[in-house]
Amino acid sequence: MHDTQPTAVILTALPVEYDAVREHLRDAKEVVHDDGTRVEQGRLEGALWSVVIAELGVGAINAAALTTQIVGWLRPQVLLFVGVAGGLKDDVAIGDVVIGTKVYAVHGGKQTPQGFLARPEAWNGSHRLVQTARAALRDMEDVRGHFKPIACGDVVLADDKSAFAEYIRANYNDACAIEMEGAGAAHAAHLNGQDALVIRGISDRANPDKHEADASGSQQRAAEQAAGVAAAILRKQQPRGGSSNPERGPSRSHMTEASYGGDHIDFRGSTFLGPVTGKAAGPRSGDGQR
Repeated sequence: MHDTQPTAVILTALPVEYDAVREHLRDAKEVVHDDGTRVEQGRLEGALWSVVIAELGVGAINAAALTTQIVGWLRPQVLLFVGVAGGLKDDVAIGDVVIGTKVYAVHGGKQTPQGFLARPEAWNGSHRLVQTARAALRDMEDVRGHFKPIACGDVVLADDKSAFAEYIRANYNDACAIEMEGAGAAHAAHLNGQDALVIRGISDRANPDKHEADASGSQQRAAEQAAGVAAAILRKQQPRGGSSNPERGPSRSHMTEASYGGDHIDFRGSTFLGPVTGKAAGPRSGDGQR
């Protein structure tokens, strides 16, 4: 995939999440990886990014594998996982958006005669993206955001009185939302040195009323709220080495860095009092011939 703009990738799991993100893109076109993974690439008005969106399907293992593939393929500067989640706190309402300051993988542990001992794993959200999200949300009057941890497990929680719900409360008490893919994407991003952030709209209360909430259209609204936050973050976040004006393209300093160096000698600002002779050095050890 060739594009002069830096790339931001937005990953989703469900069609309703993908559709909500795609509503923000313009001039989207499909691109296919050699192994069959399909994404769409487009532009986001008011942003400097070439935005790529992908629908991965459910589950943390699936998310980890495909995130690794997509990051290796597209080399994005920013990775966002956007979707819906169940709320775990009374003060987090349906339609609110949780920005993951950290993501927990909740199934690690050790079973002993004394009971199950949790062995938590967690990945922090990118500091620069969390900071950008805080700034973006200050300008979004129609979104109530929470900067809190998110729990991730391969279970759809629809019973807040269950043993699993109690396990979450006992071991991950600060988690405000529960979902199924964030830990996989966050782990893959961490291994690839990638700035990443998980953004989840709350679609239900993770209780027996989940099916009623879903039937009422709460999933679509939650997905739309999360997608709106993701778009606001990308409009606010500046690419590394990019311009502050989407119409101007790369900044002068970025263009200068790309135009000098390598096999060239930079004589800008120099004064010459006689002839100058340049001598080409031989290849360094381990370098190939040009």
